[in-house]
Amino acid sequence: MEGGKPTLPLVYQAVQALYHDPDPAGKERASVWLGELQRSMYAWEISDQLLQLKQDVESCYFAAQTMKMKIQTSFYELPPETHTSLRDSLLSHIQNLKELSPIIVTQLALAIADLALQMASWKGCVHTLIEKYSNDVSSMPFLIEILTVLPEEVHSRSLRIGANRRTEIIEDLAYYSTTVVTLLVTCAEKSGHDEKMLIKVFRCLGSWFNLGVLDNNFMASNQLLMILFQVLQRDETSTNLHEAASDCVCSALYGIENVAIHMPLAMQLFQGVLSLETAYHMAVAREDLDKVLNYCRIFTELSETFLEMTVRTPGQGMGDLRTLELLLICAGHPQYEVVEISFNFWYRLGENLYKMNDPALHRVFKPYIQRLLHSLARHCQLDPDHEGVPEDTDDFGEFRMRVSDLVKDVIFLVGSMECFSQLYSTLKEGNPPWEVTEAVLFIMAAIAKSIDPENNPTLTEVLEQVVLLPETVHIAVRYTSIELVGEMSEVIDRNPCMLGTALVLARLPLEKIAECLNDLCAVQVMALRKLLAQDSSSGKSSDPTVWLDRLAVIFRHTNPIVENGQTHPCQKVIQEIWPVLSETLNAHQSDNRIVERCCRCLRFAVRCVGKGSASLLQPLVTQMVSVYQVYPHSCFLYLGSILVDEYGMEEGCRQGLLDMLQALCMPTFQLLEQPNGLRNHPDTVDDLFRLVTRFVQRSPVTLLSSSIIVHIIQCAIAATTLDHRDANCSVMKFIRDLIHTGVTNDHEDDFEMRKRLIGHVMEQHGQQLVTQLINTCCFCLPPYTLPDVAEVLWEIMVFDRPTFCRWLETTLKGLPKETAGGALSVTHKQLTDFHKQVTSAEECKQVCWAIREFTRLYR
Repeated sequence: MEGGKPTLPLVYQAVQALYHDPDPAGKERASVWLGELQRSMYAWEISDQLLQLKQDVESCYFAAQTMKMKIQTSFYELPPETHTSLRDSLLSHIQNLKELSPIIVTQLALAIADLALQMASWKGCVHTLIEKYSNDVSSMPFLIEILTVLPEEVHSRSLRIGANRRTEIIEDLAYYSTTVVTLLVTCAEKSGHDEKMLIKVFRCLGSWFNLGVLDNNFMASNQLLMILFQVLQRDETSTNLHEAASDCVCSALYGIENVAIHMPLAMQLFQGVLSLETAYHMAVAREDLDKVLNYCRIFTELSETFLEMTVRTPGQGMGDLRTLELLLICAGHPQYEVVEISFNFWYRLGENLYKMNDPALHRVFKPYIQRLLHSLARHCQLDPDHEGVPEDTDDFGEFRMRVSDLVKDVIFLVGSMECFSQLYSTLKEGNPPWEVTEAVLFIMAAIAKSIDPENNPTLTEVLEQVVLLPETVHIAVRYTSIELVGEMSEVIDRNPCMLGTALVLARLPLEKIAECLNDLCAVQVMALRKLLAQDSSSGKSSDPTVWLDRLAVIFRHTNPIVENGQTHPCQKVIQEIWPVLSETLNAHQSDNRIVERCCRCLRFAVRCVGKGSASLLQPLVTQMVSVYQVYPHSCFLYLGSILVDEYGMEEGCRQGLLDMLQALCMPTFQLLEQPNGLRNHPDTVDDLFRLVTRFVQRSPVTLLSSSIIVHIIQCAIAATTLDHRDANCSVMKFIRDLIHTGVTNDHEDDFEMRKRLIGHVMEQHGQQLVTQLINTCCFCLPPYTLPDVAEVLWEIMVFDRPTFCRWLETTLKGLPKETAGGALSVTHKQLTDFHKQVTSAEECKQVCWAIREFTRLYR
């Protein structure tokens, strides 16, 4: 907010524009301006004033949402002495606005909950709130809303309250949990037919179950459980109430994962869920899909919770196999969305049985899996009036892919060959409609790879039948047959008479390959030339991707065996194709999609010919660099990494490749140094660091001796904060591989030189790198990236342990010891323990464990 604090009428006007301006550009301007306001210091005061004015729903919603956002992300902006008045102010707002709109109440409840979790001086907040509001019926809805979101926010990603404070809060909430449940029982009993209140009660109870703090003896005999199951058994229960009750039961089941220590509650839930079978059938009869899906969720959660007992003592006690019967009843429902809910359970069952490897146990579960496979094959059928090949990107296509994965995981219980033969015999003996045939072939394709191909007459017969399919067969059957052939690659290896074109090509004598490849490529090249001629005469541009893709496929699969000293048969063809590819690239240089296709085609061409494409290197690099200066498509960086991979070991090519790198780096750095440049261009970050990593692997001294290395390292240090899976992985791999070149003495002549150059790099950047990595782990990155960071820290430590110990100590001294709300983030002992664990680690995974534990203190 450049021009100081904006006036309330101005803010009000912007909010109105955001919701009501008919012009999209006006809406966009208002949104940007309000976003800036929310990030500024003035947002606290302005949202407080808007809530006091209570002018309309929109301005109050904006203000309540802003309050919540500020408390979540910018609580540190407030001095500690203002915390109490902020709390009192929020409580008075929620009291005054409770009738205005439920979404405003939710935003304010979240703001109060997030404040309570961060404000260390507010002790026993649950007790305070219940004491203050539980006797006022009109305050009950917002009181329960606060009590619902409070446990949910304990593990919120956006609130970084740290492990120490989180432990303190969970203990506090556990202490008051029975008070909360007693309040909920009273509410449920008083609510009578007030459905909205009952939904709130179930949501709140579910939230406390999820946090895992409810006393299970107290809950087992609690009135609320009885009310829950009554609601789920009643046919006339509304959709919304049914969903809330189902969510609550699922949360309760999820919360008792360790059944042994929750026995009384586990027994009650087990009996309660088994009693819902009749209600499920009633929902099916009424075609109430929402309720059917809810019951299936509950049955699946029950099966997951008691999975261990089902596998250990099948058919006894709570290993009761009726849980599987319930899931198979659901699998019989005509809608595939119902059976899909249970997939995770079947995966886990398969995994457990596979690990136990007990044939007697496998026999117990085999009939259940057979019935499941039967249902899945039926669910995979396309509509009889379906046209064209099966889609794999729509919802049904994704469902079929998940079926394929599941079948692969559980087929060992039935026996791959037995199942394959049974499926094939249904096709051979009957004459099923095309959609049944296609679904059976689809399931056969899922299990074909797990069958021993050695002298297997059934497989050979299937292959022959598939190859001989009549022309008139439905195209979907033909398509799935080809997929099945693809899965039977080992059988094809034993029956080479059945192969396709590019693979045949690779087995021809070398002199023949060049000739045939020329003929094969000529078709695509002619088409590209024709398009270029058309475009230049008409001034319009047509789409060449189909021809580029075909060339890419040809190069990708043509890999003949070339002895040393022989000229690669594809070399001449690729040199002749280059001018057309070059022209196509130039003509479409602004179109990222087409440029990507050109680069892909060139990548496979270079990979196909290897060193034989050296004559392309100069013109290709020149063109890449000149286009990249104007249109920085990240695929050029990727193509650059392929060139470095192929030619980086060649003494004569190294300087040229370094020149390419320097020329590509300049526009890349300009792009990434813009505001939010790293976050807005993760693909560029990913491809840049793939390229420099290839340099480290192929010619480290060339890179380390160059002037560009300092800028690359600075860029890498900045990019370690980037929360993007692929980009972050590439950055970490570059830093790790770079340092590793100075660690491994691979008896190459240049090892001492590499070690000296890395020593120089670490002298300049080591402290900054360690500080950035530790801060990034604590404050920026999600937990899945930690193993990559651990590997970088490990390499730094292996390179120079004493100096690393010093760098880490300096870093840890600089970390904040308290949260903005005055709670303790980290104790002196926790800091020294972490330092010791890391610096005395004998292997990398010990560093990873230490970081994982330590960063929880800041999450």
